[in-house]
Amino acid sequence: MTFFERLDNFDRRWGRKFNVAETPGPLRSAASFFAHSGDSWFMLPVFAVVWFIGDETWKFRAIVFSVAIVVTALLVFGIKSIFKRPRPQGDWGEVYRKTDPHSFPSGHATRAGLMMLLAIFTGPTWLAIVGIIWGPLVALARVAMNVHYVSDIVVGFLFGMILATGIGLLVL
Repeated sequence: MTFFERLDNFDRRWGRKFNVAETPGPLRSAASFFAHSGDSWFMLPVFAVVWFIGDETWKFRAIVFSVAIVVTALLVFGIKSIFKRPRPQGDWGEVYRKTDPHSFPSGHATRAGLMMLLAIFTGPTWLAIVGIIWGPLVALARVAMNVHYVSDIVVGFLFGMILATGIGLLVL
């Protein structure tokens, strides 16, 4: 058995264990919330509002986070177009399945790792704490809602943290 066959078996086995997409209840609702909370189309308007109402420090954060999200989206799209790994089969997340049928790496997990580390780098402490809690929950929710495999989110999350470190070295 090749490495990729073993990885595929691992992903499918753990994906089934985490999957709550077809199980009504509070866990599914929470997973659905966190899975959507990492959407870039949601985050960018939030940062626009932060920029409009914030002081100079918050304006700077809003610009850094927004530019980082756009650059990350372009990079992830490029990587996905190379690997073209299909998403897991399922019904939840139809918008993701139609607009982006590829799962590797997870753009949401990449954004979550990126945002978590940028929140830690830019502070304040409460923002870092929110990032530390929110980031992994977004990534795990993508597996729980059956739109990504475990390896998609692990690689995506690490990639986001690498990008955040690079941004931190360049800008912060």
